[in-house]
Amino acid sequence: MRPEDFIKEYEAALKTQDWKNVDPLFHDNACVTFSNGAIHMGKSKVRIAFENNFSMIKSEEYSIQNVRWVLKNESIAAFAFEFYWQGIINKNLTKGNGIGTIVLINENGKWILLTENLSKKTA
Repeated sequence: MRPEDFIKEYEAALKTQDWKNVDPLFHDNACVTFSNGAIHMGKSKVRIAFENNFSMIKSEEYSIQNVRWVLKNESIAAFAFEFYWQGIINKNLTKGNGIGTIVLINENGKWILLTENLSKKTA
């Protein structure tokens, strides 16, 4: 797998809204910061945060666009991107977007997410 392949695999896993599909893509020491500023450290905390989102947002569609690679070699890759999502919250269609950065590490030939930082997009 190449780092570019991770992005498509991540989007597809998130679309399922099932942690068992997302789990293999995360390092045990993963750290995720959501656009509301909440920081989730360690895979077990990240799981709780993602499962909360999955239960709150129904039929979510999530996409990563305008990827800009910061670094890419055999062991680490980092990229900046824009993200877009929409889903049903409390029976209402809700949408959002922002910017993010992801750092991937290569473990045994598989790219996994070490850290993800999501932010709101400024004007």
